[in-house]
Amino acid sequence: MTSLIAGGVDCDVHPAVPHLTSLLPHLNDYWRDQVTTRGMVDLISQSYPQNSPITAREDWRPEAGKPGASLADMQRHVLDPFEVGHAICNPLYGVQMVFSEDMQTAFCRALNDWLAKEWLDRDTRLRGSIVIPTQSVEKAVAEIERCAQDPRFVQVLMLVMGDTPLGKRALWPIYEAAERLDLAIGVHAGSAYHNPPTAVGWGSYHIEDYVGQAQAFQTQLTSLIVEGVFARHPRLKMVMLESGISWLPPYLWRLHKFWRGVRMETPWVDRAPLEIVRSNIRFSLQPFDAPREPATLIRLFDHMQSDELVLFSTDYPHWQFDGQDALPEGLSPDLVRKIMIDNPHATYPRLT
Repeated sequence: MTSLIAGGVDCDVHPAVPHLTSLLPHLNDYWRDQVTTRGMVDLISQSYPQNSPITAREDWRPEAGKPGASLADMQRHVLDPFEVGHAICNPLYGVQMVFSEDMQTAFCRALNDWLAKEWLDRDTRLRGSIVIPTQSVEKAVAEIERCAQDPRFVQVLMLVMGDTPLGKRALWPIYEAAERLDLAIGVHAGSAYHNPPTAVGWGSYHIEDYVGQAQAFQTQLTSLIVEGVFARHPRLKMVMLESGISWLPPYLWRLHKFWRGVRMETPWVDRAPLEIVRSNIRFSLQPFDAPREPATLIRLFDHMQSDELVLFSTDYPHWQFDGQDALPEGLSPDLVRKIMIDNPHATYPRLT
């Protein structure tokens, strides 16, 4: 087993909202009344079905309630045994699936306030991601600016499968705000389910949705690069969370080939896609989707041509590994330090 380093940064843990009523103290009178009058009970995304084996490791699954809903459990399962210095909380609650702009905005605001009070206030190792109402760019920017006043928020959280390609220029005010406030953009696996989760329509099984996430990350990465997001916002860091990384080298080869062939169409893309990825894109470690053989793993990192792209994560409480095997075999001590400490701190300027 590759040895972990104390004081590392876990860039992807998932505190769960126990129930929609947990957000009621953080909603105003109007929205509290709406929740109770409409009989709303929960906002659970089918990206992570509660009883699916991959939603929680068996030894991380509580006897009752949602996996990840207890701070004491997170401390006992991850924060203490992995000796992390910081852990970045990415709440995957279905507030971004709501169609109403006003309701989505109210729920996102309540979720962010809940995260600060119930988690960040109770453990100094925790840091937060700002969940934004993506249906309204204006409201999303306002929520970023509101939450950014709390220095414990280090990232803006978006889903990889939303309503539009992420490079679209209508979304650029979100990226401007993040860059200005030294916040990374986290693009997490998952869907708002306003559109089919595959490019050819709706599948029948959860595995089709799960496997299709990698295709969504490729599509979004192409959009971000080709539309010119990083030409306009050169300091912006984007973190692909739960994207996997084994697809990256062949994808970049293909994108680079076609960029060279039709680059006259997008003259603002004045650097090779590989260079843009090296400078602006990062990938969380778990779920690690490469073969376990150390020689193959080292070859994969060689193909990526950078030791700065990968960030340590456990993906708690999802089931991606057993025991303490959060790191794959075959990593050198220097690379482990880059993945666990140096790369996260370079990616998140507010991480202090």
